[in-house]
Amino acid sequence: MSIWIFRTFVIATCPAIVYFYTTKSLMGALLGLLVGVLIVAVEMVISRVSLLTMISGVLGAASGLIVAKLLDYTVFQMGNDSLYLAWDRYAALRYFALGVLGLIIAIRKFPEFDDLDKDLFKMGRKRGAELKVLDTSAIIDGRVIDICDTKFLSGTLIVPRFILQELHTLADSADSLKRARGRRGLDILARLQENPDIPVKILDKDVPDVSDVDGKVVRLGKDLGAKVITTDFNLNKIAALEGVTCLNVNDLGMALKPIVLPGEAMALFVMKEGKERDQGVGYLDDGTMVVIEDGRRFIGKRLEVGVTSILQTSAGRMIFARAKGEKAA
Repeated sequence: MSIWIFRTFVIATCPAIVYFYTTKSLMGALLGLLVGVLIVAVEMVISRVSLLTMISGVLGAASGLIVAKLLDYTVFQMGNDSLYLAWDRYAALRYFALGVLGLIIAIRKFPEFDDLDKDLFKMGRKRGAELKVLDTSAIIDGRVIDICDTKFLSGTLIVPRFILQELHTLADSADSLKRARGRRGLDILARLQENPDIPVKILDKDVPDVSDVDGKVVRLGKDLGAKVITTDFNLNKIAALEGVTCLNVNDLGMALKPIVLPGEAMALFVMKEGKERDQGVGYLDDGTMVVIEDGRRFIGKRLEVGVTSILQTSAGRMIFARAKGEKAA
């Protein structure tokens, strides 16, 4: 409603300005009215055009005029007076045509800039540069920093703009836990960008036909031919269905746990009692729980134990051991 009040004000003011400050005639008032209507018409057209499209159109038109000038100079340098006179006769038409042509080319081709990053990335991949798209969960988890520091991860890390926006949303959340996770994610990104060996690129490319963030990440990885780094089990499954290689940090952690064989001896600190009678519980450096038979009396002490069996569960690996002798430190 307010915009129409403004438009009415402009249409009424233009003839009033001409009538009172230029010429007090009906023709002048009509000319002012025509200018006011033209201003409103231009405003209505501009409101439907994005700023980037306007800028690209202006730059395209300017480029067309520059080309026209260069053609003029080229024809002039030929030294043929009759040709130059004939050429100069159509100067207005030539400048108009090249200006409009430059404007049309710029506006039509500007949307293809969105695909330019993808094309450049594909060229880089052909030269051996591997691309990896970071998921929100992997960024917040933070272990990707340690993996980069050990040089086991190479190539370019891609952080899509929608992932960055999700971290910003979490960091501004009213929920204290979400806010802490969002801020941790932003801190992790800042630390990743400090690593000179692993380039990090913020990619301004969205996937508008996919609503959820996990789907966007997988589709982007598929479009770029990149791998996806995550700790999200569900995203891992979606990536497998889409044929996208997924690097799950949790799977890597499980694969890197030290191998313990039955009969192997180790020194372990007994932290607490177990569920069964006389059991003690200790932990390896990677967090694997070790249940020690007859270890309850050694709680708070370091004990030499021998591995009796290993149980692999959905929650992880559990090791069963028995105290060796009666010596405890």
